[in-house]
Formats: sequence, structure tokens, C-alpha cells
Amino acid sequence: MRILYIIDPLASLAAYKDTSVAMMRASLARGHQVAVTLQGDLYIDDSRVKTVYRDITIAADADLRGPHWWSYISNSVEAELNTFDAVIMRKDPPFDMEYAYSTHLLGFAEQQGARVFNTGAALRNHPEKLAITEFPEFTPLTLVTRDMTRLRAFHAQHQDVIVKPLDGMGGTGIFRLRADEPNVGAILETLTEQGTQTIMAQRYIPEISQGDKRILIIGGEPVPYCLARIPLAGETRGNLAAGGRGVAQALSERDWEIARSIGPKLVERGLLLIGLDVIGDYVTEINVTSPTCFVEITEQTGFDVADVFVQAVEKAVSKP
Repeated sequence: MRILYIIDPLASLAAYKDTSVAMMRASLARGHQVAVTLQGDLYIDDSRVKTVYRDITIAADADLRGPHWWSYISNSVEAELNTFDAVIMRKDPPFDMEYAYSTHLLGFAEQQGARVFNTGAALRNHPEKLAITEFPEFTPLTLVTRDMTRLRAFHAQHQDVIVKPLDGMGGTGIFRLRADEPNVGAILETLTEQGTQTIMAQRYIPEISQGDKRILIIGGEPVPYCLARIPLAGETRGNLAAGGRGVAQALSERDWEIARSIGPKLVERGLLLIGLDVIGDYVTEINVTSPTCFVEITEQTGFDVADVFVQAVEKAVSKP
């Protein structure tokens, strides 16, 4: 297959731990050709969705911690997206208007025959924080609003809550409001930008001390290991970007229950890869834009997540 990865600039990636790099290496190892393009290089010309791309290779013994871990094997080429066997959307958040426009371009490309994973419509229709509201049996008590009175009442009722922006990533903008928090008003005013931006509030889950688990689901099937991202001492966020420590572990019975319930429903909507964030018994987010943690799970367990992903792409492409 010829696989096109829509990705951030290669030089900006920490290749030794980057999931997209692991995907590309697995693609090459399975004998596929890999091309890369940037979100900004997608365009429509005469109603056809096209891009400017370059073919790359990655040596099996490449120094992934060095600056030159990949090699270009072609000059820049223009082509329609439907000329590739598969298009993998791996542009990292934020999900801003440029990202939204890209999902529309991907959707148009699919109408022209492109095979896109995750699909443009699926990315657009499953906001990562809001999507949990479809599965109340697996989620903590949650409020989504920009109304200060409702937010204050939620805090007063539950005493210990987490508040966060809907467009945050990597743990940015997340606050824990305990019962005695003296700055509740200031924090809520800041997050909602004086009541003009909608945010999410959730009852605090004390099991965060045991880790914020990333559960990966590929082609509707759960990966049997998750990555528990354990917060630093005194920290309420387990995100690796916030200093959390990643510990791979087998899925618990509850993890399997959650993943087997949610995964098959979402794969039918065009979500080949999703990443559930689970704290204790509860799903707190459903990541669909650029789920990570492939490398950490593979290194600690020997389960080759990237290879499983590429196999799922092969299977999906083979379907009529």
C-alpha cells in the first residue's frame, strides 16, 4: 500500500516516543510505502482534494533521538488524496477552525474515493470531551456549561470537582476545586472567559492517584494493555505532558467492559483508532484526533501496538 500521513512537521516530533513515527515505522516494516504531508498542504483545485507530499523512509537502525531519523526519497509531488491506498490523519490538536476545515476536505476526498482514517466526519462529530456524554453509564457526574451559577452549584453539591476547557490537551487548563478552594470565582471566570466560553466540570475521582489510564481501541478491538499515567506527587493531572509517569498494565475487568461496549459502536462511525481516558471505573475523555501511548505500551509489554494498527488499516482498506 501507499499510505499518506497527514502529520506535524517531522523535525518537531520526538521520534523515539512518538506514536505517529511508530505507525510509519510499522508501515514500512510491513512493506508499505510512506508519504507525509502537512495539514496546510491540503487544498481543493477544480473541486478535487489534493495535497503536496514527499515520500520518506526510516532506517531500521535510525537514531530516533537524533535530528535526522528520516530520509526523503522523493521531491515534493502534488496528487489527489484518492491516489493513496490509505490516508492517516495524525495532525495533533488543537482542534481549531483550521482543523475543522481539514475534516471537511477529508470528507470531500472520501467522496472522491479516498480511504481516510479516522474519517473527516468522525473526527468532526466526536468532540473528545463531550463525546463521553453518550455513555452516561461509564462516566462520572458531569456538567457542561458556561453559566457561572450552575458551575458554582455543581461545586457546592459535590465539594471536590475538576474543571477544564473543552479544547484543552495535555492537561492544560485543568483545575481541581476542593470544598475550601478560595479562588473558585476567579478560576471559573478565567476558564469561561467571563461566561462566554463553555467548559466541563466533573466530580473528582480519587482513583487518579492510581493513574489516568489510556485504553486504545483499534478497529473496534481493545488493546489488551493500557498505559496508566500516574501523577507526580501533589499533582492532580496524570498527563505525560504534565509530568505523569506512564506504567503499562493489563486491562482490568471493568476496562474490558468499557472498551468492549464503546469500541464497536465508534468503529462503525469511521473511528478506526480511539483512545479512552479512564480513571477508576469512569471514562473521562474519548480521544479521536491523535491518540498516543503506542510506544510506551510496546516497550513495556512487548505487544506491538503500531503493527496491530497497520494490520487494521490493511483490513479496512481491503473491504469494498
